[in-house]
Amino acid sequence: MSTIHVPVLQDEVVALLAAVRDGLFVDATLGLGGHASAVLAAAPGLRLIGLDRDPRALELARERLEPWSDRVCLVTRPFADLPEVLDELDEERPIAILADLGCSSLQLDSPGRGFSFLADGPLDMRMGASGPTAADLVNNAEEEELMRILWKYGEERRSRAIARAIIERRRHRPLTRTGDLVEVVLGVLGPGRRGRIHPATRTFQAIRIAVNDELGQLERFLEPAAERLAPGGRLAVISFHSLEDRIVKHTLQRLEGRCTCPPDLPVCRCGTRSLVRRLTTKPVRPSEAEMRANPRSRSARLRAAERVEDEP
Repeated sequence: MSTIHVPVLQDEVVALLAAVRDGLFVDATLGLGGHASAVLAAAPGLRLIGLDRDPRALELARERLEPWSDRVCLVTRPFADLPEVLDELDEERPIAILADLGCSSLQLDSPGRGFSFLADGPLDMRMGASGPTAADLVNNAEEEELMRILWKYGEERRSRAIARAIIERRRHRPLTRTGDLVEVVLGVLGPGRRGRIHPATRTFQAIRIAVNDELGQLERFLEPAAERLAPGGRLAVISFHSLEDRIVKHTLQRLEGRCTCPPDLPVCRCGTRSLVRRLTTKPVRPSEAEMRANPRSRSARLRAAERVEDEP
């Protein structure tokens, strides 16, 4: 493979997932197959179903996973579709599920995909091959909607000013290139200071999240994934910003389940169900050595949980 891809927290993922017994492993965000290949190499008894909505990523992942092709099945679907995919394939309950929520190097480093503010390209940002693009969003959304997206998904303090600048710019000509959006943001925020994050970082993050419904996908994925795990199976999720990590943290806390009834009530009435046991009460972060070798790993957070036995 000519595309360089360095999976983050690879050793930690392998330690968590390759330790389970033989069975089905689902990489719900396969990307270029870095984590999947490491887990398959370490666990000869695991079969893989790999999901990704990026057809090009699946092509490259198939090359990478060729040594284990007899135990690999790849499906072009978003990760929130996991329950439907398992039903369609009439598969057993997985013993391991992984979701790496970050963009792949393939996406970030391809100007034609429009994910990066560092290189000019079409204003696309879609992880898949269908649906509205980032250009569709910024050229058609109302000012209030743009402001909401920039604030909610990018935590951009100047969200209103940037939204107004986008509206003003598109009155004269549409934004079609990543450079157009960078120009608008810099016109509001200025060039930024050396050593700080690029001024367009939060805006690009927010629009990418909105275009791909990333947080909605995550919310629809987590509980059904935990439900589908076999008893003793493990779920691992790698997030790359606080919005994702917050959803993962709170969902796993809720699925761990603790009775909220008054202590003097003889029978539980709250209906809280313990579905998983958290394996990480705090997120696992990359080592200093990994962050030096792969700066893109610096914001990664890994949380994991183990499915408890089914209630009788």
